[in-house]
Amino acid sequence: MAQKDAGPFQGGRTAQAQQLLGLLRSARSGEPAVAVISGSQGMGKTSLVTGFLRQHDVVREGTTVLRAAGAVWETQRGFGVVQQLLARCPGGPTAGGPVDEPASSPADQLRHYGEALLTVMNSLARQDHTLIVWLDDVQLADVPSLQALLYALRRVGPLAVLVILSVDPDTAAAESVESDAGLAGLLGIPGATAIRLGPLTPDDVLAMWRGSGSAGPGLQASAARALVEHTGGSPSLIRPLLEQFPLTVWSASHDALPAPAECVASVTAILNSLPQDGAALAEAAAVLGVRSPLAVAAELAGIRDAMAAVDAASTAGLLRLSTAGAETRVEFPLPVLRAAVYQHLGPARRAALHTSAASIMTAPVQRLNHRAAAALLPDPDLAAELESTADGFASTGAWHTAAEAYAQAARLNPQASERESLLVKAVDAMVGAGELPQAVAALDTLESFAPSPRSDAVRGYLAILRGRPAQADALLHKAWTAVDPSSDPGTAGGICQRQVLHALARFHGRDLVTWAERARGLAPPGSPPAVEAQAIEGLGLGAMGRYDEAELSYQAADQLPERGAQHQRIDMGKGWLHLAMDRVEEARAELAGAVPTEFAHGSQRISLWAQAWLARADFALGAWDEALQTVENAVAMQEESGIELLRPLLHWSGAQIHALRGNWDAAARHLERGAAASDSYPTMLLPYCLAQAQVAETKADYDGVIRALMPVLRMHRGSGIDEPGFWPWQDHYANALVMVGRVEEADAFLVPHEQLAARRGHRSTLARLSYVRGRIQAAAGDLDAARTTFRDGLAQLEALPLPFARARVKFAYGQSFRRAGKRREAAAMLAEARELFAVLGAEAYVDRCSRELRASGVSSPGSPGQPAAARMAGGRMAAGRTAPDAAGADDLTEQEKSVAALVAAGLSNKEAAAELYVSVKTVQYHLTRIYAKLHITSRSGLAAAYPGRAADTAERSAKAPPQ
Repeated sequence: MAQKDAGPFQGGRTAQAQQLLGLLRSARSGEPAVAVISGSQGMGKTSLVTGFLRQHDVVREGTTVLRAAGAVWETQRGFGVVQQLLARCPGGPTAGGPVDEPASSPADQLRHYGEALLTVMNSLARQDHTLIVWLDDVQLADVPSLQALLYALRRVGPLAVLVILSVDPDTAAAESVESDAGLAGLLGIPGATAIRLGPLTPDDVLAMWRGSGSAGPGLQASAARALVEHTGGSPSLIRPLLEQFPLTVWSASHDALPAPAECVASVTAILNSLPQDGAALAEAAAVLGVRSPLAVAAELAGIRDAMAAVDAASTAGLLRLSTAGAETRVEFPLPVLRAAVYQHLGPARRAALHTSAASIMTAPVQRLNHRAAAALLPDPDLAAELESTADGFASTGAWHTAAEAYAQAARLNPQASERESLLVKAVDAMVGAGELPQAVAALDTLESFAPSPRSDAVRGYLAILRGRPAQADALLHKAWTAVDPSSDPGTAGGICQRQVLHALARFHGRDLVTWAERARGLAPPGSPPAVEAQAIEGLGLGAMGRYDEAELSYQAADQLPERGAQHQRIDMGKGWLHLAMDRVEEARAELAGAVPTEFAHGSQRISLWAQAWLARADFALGAWDEALQTVENAVAMQEESGIELLRPLLHWSGAQIHALRGNWDAAARHLERGAAASDSYPTMLLPYCLAQAQVAETKADYDGVIRALMPVLRMHRGSGIDEPGFWPWQDHYANALVMVGRVEEADAFLVPHEQLAARRGHRSTLARLSYVRGRIQAAAGDLDAARTTFRDGLAQLEALPLPFARARVKFAYGQSFRRAGKRREAAAMLAEARELFAVLGAEAYVDRCSRELRASGVSSPGSPGQPAAARMAGGRMAAGRTAPDAAGADDLTEQEKSVAALVAAGLSNKEAAAELYVSVKTVQYHLTRIYAKLHITSRSGLAAAYPGRAADTAERSAKAPPQ
């Protein structure tokens, strides 16, 4: 398949083009440069260079480009490529004599042409002039030409010369001359820059689309990924696909993507040249899919000698044989080749083969799919079978398969009203599968139907997931106003369930509960609308502070039949509620159980909610590496799905953790990617504002904290955003007010939040607010009250596995008392805070603690040269605290006991990790859990809690033979 040099969809190799531009700038500074571009056929070597040469900064006045290319029929023509270059020189060839009359001996000929090239370089790369020599298909060039070019490059002076060599290492010609001194020497010339072109990535395809200047909506990330998988990342296939097909094709099902015209023509020529059985096998395989059992494909093709047919199709590059697994299979090297064969068949031949395949298949679903593919006209019975099958898939959470079956049922159903209903179901299933771009594209089909409550509801649903509250509100209100619940309770129940999600996105507890009750009253028991309404109702009750009722709601939900897709929703809702209720470890287990979608099925939307809150649970527990991994996985899923509603929530944890670790660039990227407009849903704006505030607070930019949280202050106060545990913004705002000197304002702000937290008995919120109250009291000079408040806050956290929350209270305690002149007490608290921050990897706060300690002028625990006993005396003991009791050691897991014993014996985290053959991060994670279970906050406290075990470990270490 030939590669195009023209057309709008060039590029996609931004990094490689920048490499070439850098080499050109180097050459123009007087340092000759050589670029060796290698890549298989179709990887875009020629397009990369032609695109590079079209750039304004490259081809300008005073730049000369000489291009030559190797060819199979000229590989034995000595100096043929050099003659191409010389013939294209301005003014004709120059070498001190005609190039067609060189000296007779090979050495003299080599010197003659080498000097000719050197003369060209000296004449065309003089002051303010640049020479670019581009040699394409180097592996097909004659060896003497390569040697002559090498001769010239070894002798070129400080000239503005850039030599670009393009080579395909996979061709037979390259293999035959690879070891030759010409090619090997040229490609290995010292200082040459290797630029390897592999398959395009989805990001490359998106860059290609953006560089095309195409108007209208952009290419989605999911479509770019599908293109790469479809074509193997080949630019020569991706470019014509983007040129020949509208954007809607890439927003439709990725199971039936087309092939470009050139590819179809090439494949058709191959099929026509094959023996009849070889072509028949390839055609049958195309009907069965990208891969299929050889026995089935041979039966469908009606051939007896399957191996001869496989040999023919394989030699032609259309099929591959695979013996891995339980049966021998044939497969197309790329899905686009299967599409090309399938398109070559034509409608009648395809229908006939699908009909035959339906009679061969043994699985009912496969038979049904082939019957549907063969049907070109409406068929009500077949449509009913497809709908029933789709309902079964939907009940188990196999949303992608359900969407395909609903769409096929809609295509074959002759009744317009039933087609609309099926299309709505298809869109719902697409959203459940995380295929929002396909769902949006499917809405175009719904435009042909008259507006109805059902279609308005599905449009409202999509508006919610795309983060458009005003549009969603208008559509759902219109749908609810138009529906008659008494005559159409199913549609009415579905609208109520959408209103439940709308209320959740607004985080309005009262509205959520109201709509959930209506949904459960209208939708059939056990149906997806009824189950999801009940799964989310508990969150609404929690947002109103009615935790007992929320728990009862989830207990009732747990009695529903065991279906993965439904219980995924329940586990997510419970996990979010329990996280808000400080039951963090319980929440983590529930949220982790709501994540899988591939094997356990379930909704990708629910999975994204679960992963967002799972990251928050891991953050609270101190498992920050795990939280970042969850964020990375979920962000990739979110970007492909197009579910904008959850984007800021996912990036919140990434921004906060990276800031705490001092990775400011990474934190800034998460803030940028998680940005939310002021008119977004509260569940989008709240995490974005919190992320901004927390990053600013880590930098000690308290004015920035206040600015970041101003949109939260303007939100409706009765919705539930102030309910303790859900959105922890209050302490950040109040703390910032104190730190900028607005103490009275902070005092007034705190009072209602303290009262609400006290009524709810919410321990972590009481602790978070207490450190701000302690700051206010310390600033007023009432240090006794401040001390009591800080210690009360720590007491609230005593039984909670929240190491970062504990460290923050200690930091505020120490910082406030250091500024009040209580340096020794401050140093003890700051040292404990620093120890906790260090275990977590919060380097930004470790540095802040160290600065505060230096400012206190008191030798702190852990200071260099200080005896262990003195460190302990200067730490928690000096603060009037007693050593922790070791009774809690029995609650530790075996791995935690091993870590505790080693660290208590004096081993560093790195040494303990080496002893246990685990990572340092794993040791850090276990230490956070050990500290929580033993109610301690430092390594010295661990040594006190583990004295016997530490001694035993130390004794064993002393007796161990040297390693």
